[in-house]
Amino acid sequence: MPIRIERKIVDYEVAKPDEGGQTEQKAAAPVESSIQHMHERIERPEVLEGSTYKIKTPLSEHALYVTINDVVLNPGSEHEIRRPFEIFINSKNMDHFQWIVALTRIISAVFRKGGDCTFLVEELKSVFDPQGGYFKRGGKFMPSLVAEIGEVIDQHLKKIGMLDTEGLDEHQRAFIEQKRAEAEARAAQDQTAADCDDSTDQYPEGAQLCGKCHTKAMVVMDGCLTCLNCGDSKCG
Repeated sequence: MPIRIERKIVDYEVAKPDEGGQTEQKAAAPVESSIQHMHERIERPEVLEGSTYKIKTPLSEHALYVTINDVVLNPGSEHEIRRPFEIFINSKNMDHFQWIVALTRIISAVFRKGGDCTFLVEELKSVFDPQGGYFKRGGKFMPSLVAEIGEVIDQHLKKIGMLDTEGLDEHQRAFIEQKRAEAEARAAQDQTAADCDDSTDQYPEGAQLCGKCHTKAMVVMDGCLTCLNCGDSKCG
């Protein structure tokens, strides 16, 4: 409703916010703004926490060592989180030096940009070597060296909580252990001490490659091909 001013204005003052909801909202804003999120303007701290992973492939006699360093945001508070900040790959083998340096710089730039960087895992895992992949120890197939680097990043992101760990439930694990025990009772296993080969020393001899987890763990159980690693079955 409009107010009619009948007298001459001789003075004025600025109205202050009341003691109600506006004050409470303004007080809550600084708390939200004080939470630090990952973005490219964050400067590199003097000390970073990280982990180093070893990659040994049959493609080279020398191993690769992948180091991923994390920055800790909001330390000591309920909003404390770890985010990947940079990645380094080192090896005595210099054959892949140029593209490895380029790859680590690009991945580090994506880490520092902030936001969701988990897409890197699928992108790297989908790279296939035109000369063919190789089997890690235990029979897991890797389509390329780049894909195994993606596997390492996947493992690290799960470790710091950026990716969920996909695991089997209690009943699935019990079923797999039962089937694995039955298979091991019927077939002797050959043990190998090689660092990296296409052996299947963790599973019965003659096991086939699983299309779901890429592990040589598919054996015929009860007339049906069943994976002893992930539980996948051709019979559903």
